[in-house]
Amino acid sequence: MKYHRALLLLSAFFFLPVLGQKSAKLIILHSNDLHSRLLGFAPESAYTPLTINDDNTVGGFARIAAVIGSEKQVNPGQTLVLDAGDFLMGTLFPSLEVKTGFQLRLMKKMGYDAVGLGNHEFDFGPGWLADVMASSASKGDIPVMLAGNIITDSKSDVDDGIEKLYSKNILKHYIVLERAGIRIGIFSIIGKDAQRVAPKAAPLKFVNPEKEAKQMVSELKKEKCDIIICISHSGVKREKNGGMGGDDVNLAKNVKGIDLIVGGHSHTKIDQPLVVNGTLIVQTGEFGENLGRLELSISGGKVKMENYRLIPIDDKIQGDKVISHLIDEQKTKINDQILNNVGMDYDKPVAESGFVIEGNDGGDFINSNLGPLVADAIYYYVNRHCAKGTDITMLAAGMLFDKILPGIQMAPDFFRVVPLGTGQDNIPGYPLSRLYVTGHELKSILEILLVAWKSSPDNYCYYSGMKVLYSPEKGLFKKIKKIEILHGDGSVANVDFAKKDKTMYSITADSYMLEFIGIIKKMSFGLVNVVPKDASGLKVTDMKTAVLDADTLKDGIQEAKEWLALLEYLGSMKDTNGNGIPDIDGKYKVPVRSLFPVDPK
Repeated sequence: MKYHRALLLLSAFFFLPVLGQKSAKLIILHSNDLHSRLLGFAPESAYTPLTINDDNTVGGFARIAAVIGSEKQVNPGQTLVLDAGDFLMGTLFPSLEVKTGFQLRLMKKMGYDAVGLGNHEFDFGPGWLADVMASSASKGDIPVMLAGNIITDSKSDVDDGIEKLYSKNILKHYIVLERAGIRIGIFSIIGKDAQRVAPKAAPLKFVNPEKEAKQMVSELKKEKCDIIICISHSGVKREKNGGMGGDDVNLAKNVKGIDLIVGGHSHTKIDQPLVVNGTLIVQTGEFGENLGRLELSISGGKVKMENYRLIPIDDKIQGDKVISHLIDEQKTKINDQILNNVGMDYDKPVAESGFVIEGNDGGDFINSNLGPLVADAIYYYVNRHCAKGTDITMLAAGMLFDKILPGIQMAPDFFRVVPLGTGQDNIPGYPLSRLYVTGHELKSILEILLVAWKSSPDNYCYYSGMKVLYSPEKGLFKKIKKIEILHGDGSVANVDFAKKDKTMYSITADSYMLEFIGIIKKMSFGLVNVVPKDASGLKVTDMKTAVLDADTLKDGIQEAKEWLALLEYLGSMKDTNGNGIPDIDGKYKVPVRSLFPVDPK
């Protein structure tokens, strides 16, 4: 998004002091929050990286590589390429990273010099991340990997892999590079907000980012660096007064000596650098839609910004053939090792959309037409495949990661919508689980969820299989007036809220969401205690036992997944235009509501 210039923007004549009296030009290219968007989007069926002016997709590593290659050819020895974290997670590609170590080696071949870690790199835990980096480094060259403010736990073996990466210099706290005789010190931090949403990083802990930054600046000055750059996965945000704030702004305010903050995490598109206490702050947006280009000239002991711009990564750029070929080879591996196992093909059309379906925690999640669609898909899938089906499905806004744009959609397009998590099988995605609660407990859960999103939009919830009447003006535990269970046969059952009524209702959601329900007591300050149960009424203590089996005829548990539910649901819809491809039902052009406000009287 575009921001008004509430803070002073850098002019072409802004100067920064440097330690030496050298004369040189430095080009810094940067990205952030790539989330493994190796291919342009969306939909992927339209992506043509090797030809120009024939599609509307944006992003794609082949195109980014072409821009980097061109800059390095024009400015040999003067170009630095950085990424500010969350380079992994979001597509099918990370699912093979431990085996293949592909993406980091690809980024090195594209021209990246240094990459910082973000919170999503820890989605599968520090052991998984360590395996990915070790696998990548064992198979070829990778960019310098930076993570400055991480503390490992000497008493735990869970993060031993991260410790080994530091000991082998595969992962570093900082690096000093030279370009055109200029010494450039680079360090990386993970900010406070990013730490908050990285629970899977445990037992790793994080040093206060500002404390770490001060230490790094001091260390890099001892290294006689002319320029100090912080790769910061922290973010910026608009304040109520219209100005810009957030972790990166606070970092620049409180830590002297950082010349440039290359930022990420908040997915913010900053058209021109913010300047806070003499520190430049840049960020490109998300998903490789833009590549930042900062040109500095160093002369007479000062740094002058000649210009800054965001380079749109779109179909005007002809992609790098070598990079495109390597990605195609990796696509084939994904097809063979993942999609074929669930009866899918990477390039096979699944459904077609004639309209935009969107809305997550970063957008207008309350009026999302995407959240209800996915909730309906889960309801359809579970009641079709899983024994005993489900009464209700739930989906948190924080699980939605991408929109569906008009055009022919394939399996990877739908995976991007709900790509997070993993289960016990070799198929990516959080497994779907089912728990049972009483009517009284269901009302308590919904009462909490009606307000939980105000502290964190991730907690906003979408539903399928029920209709809820509520009074927004009423206080906590007094909002819900009526809950109706909508059965697939068209019948309706009213939920009894009385404690004495022991009728149970099944709730299906991804395992992450249902673990969230398990902490309702904490969220309600002890006022509500929901006891998740199985079909027989026994307390569920291990969420793994609640995972749904999508095919009982096969050995073991065939984990039900949100993205597989979405594929099947949309693939079951009618082909309205006669081209042989199902069309997404037009009822989803607008949000399908489950919550209906009523007069408080």
